[in-house]
Amino acid sequence: MGDSTRNLPRIIRLTILCGILAFALRPDAAIAATESIEFVGEHLAEIAMDNRYASLPLWTQPKPGAPSAWRLTAQSGLAQTHTGALAVDGLMVSLAAGRRIAADWQLTGLLFFDDLGLSGGAERRPLEVQFAHDVPLNLPAPAEFTGLSGSARNLGLGFAVRRTSSFRLWHTYEWTAGVLWQRVALRDYSFNFRILAGPDAGATGVLDYSATYSHITPFVGLAWPREYGNWGINPHLQAAMPLPRRGVVGRITGPGYDLRGDTGSSSNSRPFGDPSLTIGLDLTYQPWNLTIDLGSALSQPLLEPLIHEGVDHNWMISASWSF
Repeated sequence: MGDSTRNLPRIIRLTILCGILAFALRPDAAIAATESIEFVGEHLAEIAMDNRYASLPLWTQPKPGAPSAWRLTAQSGLAQTHTGALAVDGLMVSLAAGRRIAADWQLTGLLFFDDLGLSGGAERRPLEVQFAHDVPLNLPAPAEFTGLSGSARNLGLGFAVRRTSSFRLWHTYEWTAGVLWQRVALRDYSFNFRILAGPDAGATGVLDYSATYSHITPFVGLAWPREYGNWGINPHLQAAMPLPRRGVVGRITGPGYDLRGDTGSSSNSRPFGDPSLTIGLDLTYQPWNLTIDLGSALSQPLLEPLIHEGVDHNWMISASWSF
């Protein structure tokens, strides 16, 4: 890459510093797990959704020349989220096709598929059930959960428009707005449980959060692209809102009972599908059309454990190639 590395701006160094702070400030995994299994089970799936929003390939530049010229961008990423002995991790892939429709306007179509695995060792947390009434157990109660081995697949498509504008204080900037349809399928999201203390100590059963959630997700974003020799940088902010928010679906079984439902029906609580705010900084080596999102790789580990309580750590890395 030669001397072009000397053209990297100070913002890259600041981004690296933010990454060091992210790891220094991350929640301590050694703290006792006080959040219920239902609470963190919901958050594991929602963070996987946030990681997808953070890695959408929205900010690539169209080919110079005629408005009819298309540019394709292939994105791939890895993500891992842990809370105690529970984890959701795997591969994220997406494809974007963009073209100029006017001098300052671009239209982009998006397609994505995230194939994540749900896994876990022995996990001790409170057992609490809000998706069904009349569970014949004295809850909440401390319990041990084992046997998690499932999948979380996030499939979606959508489109976005982007406009290049200028403002006296911001100089050249870009804004984007669009909408996604997405389906989050949680399969074999189940635990064997054993109550550890209280009147029902020793009671066993199965707790299952397998479900499919569909959302229409509008999003908006703002970016400030700049070029430095062979390098391009693009700091950007993005907000997304999955609609509608849904009740958490669950099923609990044990000797003599088999109950299922969702929190929307049982308690009028619809927490699944949180609003998302992501911070990115794309670094592009232009001779190769290769982009790495340094900002999301550093901000997601810091923000997600703060937004979604009970999660120990979350990391992701995303790269894209345009052609």
